[in-house]
Amino acid sequence: MKEATGELNMTLVTIIAIAAVLGFVTFFLPQLLNTVGDKWNDTKGTNCWTDTATGKTVCDDTGQRSANP
Repeated sequence: MKEATGELNMTLVTIIAIAAVLGFVTFFLPQLLNTVGDKWNDTKGTNCWTDTATGKTVCDDTGQRSANP
C-alpha cells in the first residue's frame, strides 16, 4: 500500500509539472513569436508587423511604419 501511495504522489507531481510547463509556454509563446518575427523582419530590411485586429502580417513597402501597428 505504501508503494502505491508513492507512485500516486509521483504521478501527481509529474502531471502538475507538465501542466506548469504547458501553462508557461501557452502564456509566453505569442510574445516570443512576435519578438522573433520582429527581429527576423529587421534583419531582412522589411518593416512588417502583426495587425492586432486581424491577426495578419502587414508590411510597409515605403520603409515607414504606419500609425496603426
